[in-house]
Formats: sequence, C-alpha cells, structure tokens
Amino acid sequence: MREQELIELRRAIHAHPELSGHEHRTHDTVRDYVKSFAPTRVYEHLGGKDSTGTGLAAVFDSGVPGRTVLVRAELDALPILEQTEVAHRSINRGVMHACGHDGHMTTVAALAPRLHARPPERGRVILLFQPAEETGAGAADVLADPRWPALEPDAAIALHNLPLHPMRQVILRAGVFCCASRGMRVRLLGRTAHAAHPETGINPAVAIAELVEHLPDVPAECLPGSFGLVSITHVSAGDDMVFGTTPADGLFNCTVRTDTDEDMAVLAERAERFVRDVAAEEGLVCQISWHDDFAAAVCDKGTVDVIRACAQELGLDTLDRPEPFRWSEDFGRFTIGRRGVLFGVGSGPTQPQLHNPDYDFPDELIQVGAELFERAIRKLLA
Repeated sequence: MREQELIELRRAIHAHPELSGHEHRTHDTVRDYVKSFAPTRVYEHLGGKDSTGTGLAAVFDSGVPGRTVLVRAELDALPILEQTEVAHRSINRGVMHACGHDGHMTTVAALAPRLHARPPERGRVILLFQPAEETGAGAADVLADPRWPALEPDAAIALHNLPLHPMRQVILRAGVFCCASRGMRVRLLGRTAHAAHPETGINPAVAIAELVEHLPDVPAECLPGSFGLVSITHVSAGDDMVFGTTPADGLFNCTVRTDTDEDMAVLAERAERFVRDVAAEEGLVCQISWHDDFAAAVCDKGTVDVIRACAQELGLDTLDRPEPFRWSEDFGRFTIGRRGVLFGVGSGPTQPQLHNPDYDFPDELIQVGAELFERAIRKLLA
C-alpha cells in the first residue's frame, strides 16, 4: 500500500512541475506528505529572504545526543516541453521533470514513514527538499538561510538517477563525483556603421568570432594536465533581418567547467582576462557577469564506503567510477567542510537520457533509493 502511495505522489509531482525558485505547489505537496508522519520539526520556505523560499526541511530527532545526517533531494523541474504519452505527463506546457527530481524527492519523502515507524536511536535525521538545483542557486540560498545553523549536519548524502547504467546499479566515486561549472555571460558594446562602410563602426561580431575560435583553448594553456572545458552556449550580434547596418552590441555565453573548485578559480580568472583583452583590442566596452555557479561535489571515502556496504547488503551491483562526471550538481555546496556523498543509481540502459523530452523517472527506484538511504542513515548515526 505504501509503495503505491509513493508512486502516486511521484506521479502527482511529475504532473505539476515548477521551475527553479517557483516550486510553491511542490513545496506544499511534499510538506503535507512528510508532516503526516509527525517529524519533530518542519522548516518551511527555506532559502529565501524573510522566509519566502521554497525549500523544506523535516527533522526527525531522537532526543538523544548524537550526529546529524542530512538527506537531500531537489524540487525543481526544467523548461522543456514534455514528449511522453504517460497519463501523469506535465500539465504545465513547456515545463517538465526531465531530470528525475520528482523521483528523487519522492525517494527522500519515503524515509518519513520509515523514520516514523522506527525512529533513530540517537542523533537526528534531516530530510531536505532543496529548490533551484538546476540554476545552481538553491543550495547556496539554503545555506545562507538564517535558520541553517540549526540544521547543520555532520554528514550529507544524496543520490541521482543515471540513465544508460544497469537498473539499480550503484555508481560511486571517492573524491570528485561531478564537476564544478560556471556560466559566463559577456556583453560587448561597440558602434554601428552603414554596411557599405563597416570600417567606420566597431563591430562586436569580430570579437565574438575570436572568442568562439580561441576561448576553448584557454583551459589547456592555464591548466596543463588537468581537466578544463569551455563550451560555447550562445552568440548573437545586432538585430535579426537587418542588412544595412552593422551591429553595435553582441552577446556571448559560455560554460566554464573543471573537476575541482581550485582549478575553477584559475580557469574563470584566465577566461575573463582573455575576453577583456580581446574586447580591448577591438575597442569594445565589455560587461561580464557570472551565472549558474556550481561547486564540485566531493565525496569522502568513509561515507562512500558506507553506501557501498549498504548496496552490498541489498545485493546491488556497484561500480566505482574512475573519473568524475562532467556535469554539475549543486549538492557540491553541502560537501564543502563536511562529510558527504553523492552517488548514482542506474535507471536502465534504455532509459532516455537526462533532460530529454521523453524522460520519465522509473518508479521502481523509489524503494531502492529509500532502502539505501535508510541503511546509510543508521550506519552513520551509529
């Protein structure tokens, strides 16, 4: 009965997806479910000014001094038009749970009845439902909430479903699990000219062409022997369907990616300096802003070994990944200065890839993830 109840919860969340920072209905849906299992305390509206955020934390406190273990899930969906035929497909056109956050939060919510039925013997467990993971802002906002010190954990754990891996396989990595990344937005301001006399203007398209060709080479120059990547994500100059005038302004977006936060600091500074040098050579005004700031998710070996032991007890196959995933996950904020682990659970070799419009979280992973989490919690509290 409980399993079907959780499946229905997951599908209800999937049908009503909300974008980063706007997860109001999702917040209330998860709150109502978790509160029905009598947590010691519930913190609502985390991660915003004056308690206006959409984060949620439910605390199950034994009343006996001990460690605090935090289990985290994400609330937000993506701006993607769903292309599935499932009965629970999104009713919000252009928004869908294409990353499995609906499944992740249901998996964490599934711990509430377990902790209610068998409370921790010592210490406390925090179920955290975090907003705005997709933009990289949610974890930082929760950590900045004035109520966060009351929630500070000794260890933080989270999972992410991983298509293309065998169903239920547990993917582990001590050290960096997934990369740091930052989005750089560049606005270049020049001067228009008649297209017959382009030499009288300052055309940002020239600088943009230089950046497209050479900015991706910067990581190899400043991080020899280390992983670094610059990916171009958007370029534009002037107005569409204009042929008689050269442009005065241009936009250039890219994502900067490394496998450590230390290398990110180096690459971000070098990339920004390269952009400013190119702009100066062309006589352009350069405005740079940074967005979608993700820290690397770093897993300590001891907590990874706990997850491995739990997986083995459940008879699940495990895979130790030799190198970090290139994608980013803002759970990395929770691994800075504290024990933590982000691990993967395979969702099947034929499962559509994350962020694809035909993706749908496999319901059978809810109980698998919940059992892994519960076992890990009890080992970490012991």
